[in-house]
Amino acid sequence: MTTPEEDAPASVRGSGSLGRDALLALGLLGIAVTGVAAFLKAAPGSGGGLPLAPVAILIVLVAGSLMARWSLAPGRRRVRSARPSGCAEPPPDLPGVGSEALDHAAVDADGSEHTVAALCARDGCTVVEVVGGAGDLGADVLATTADGRRVVLQCKHYAEDNRVGSQDLQRFGGTCFAVHEADVAVIVTTSSFTAPAAEYADACGIVRVDGEGLTAWTELRAPAPWDSGSGNPAPSPSTPVRGAS
Repeated sequence: MTTPEEDAPASVRGSGSLGRDALLALGLLGIAVTGVAAFLKAAPGSGGGLPLAPVAILIVLVAGSLMARWSLAPGRRRVRSARPSGCAEPPPDLPGVGSEALDHAAVDADGSEHTVAALCARDGCTVVEVVGGAGDLGADVLATTADGRRVVLQCKHYAEDNRVGSQDLQRFGGTCFAVHEADVAVIVTTSSFTAPAAEYADACGIVRVDGEGLTAWTELRAPAPWDSGSGNPAPSPSTPVRGAS
């Protein structure tokens, strides 16, 4: 449990400490002045000795200077040692890109997101995050290309006979640009796409990568999807089957 002071930003905590220290110094100075005034009132005339008033003023000034220096120095040290506010968190580590990390056949649906993320890291993306899960709103992998483009990928780890339909594309199309602010939206599957799904993807500018295209991308026989042209299928697209849904 933290106190309100600990929860405050470092700059606020430092300024508060300085204010309290200054008030303490002024309070101590006031006490010294009051004591000297009482001493002057009670003391008899100097009778040819040192003048009491200048001596008393000198004592007050020296004492006040020492007390102010003592009380303000800790505050200055705290402000200098405080961590600057607004420091950006370091980006997450990039996925590994070893041969096992790129083995799409050896993983399940969750693992396929990591294999696609590894491909993004291998092909030069500077930031790659696997964000798939409950509430992901259609995004499984987020990546930033070397030239600064934001790539949003959805992964469909399906059996060969389970084609990606238009409803899958519509759900992804409803969030990839409006919610995730994609510069390039990509849907990757280990199977293939139905004709309506392919038509929807092409109309919305979503790059689609089927099983053959994924293999070609992995084996460096095809460029990364963000370099294949937005709105066009990646190399080795599925052959649409009219009437499929």
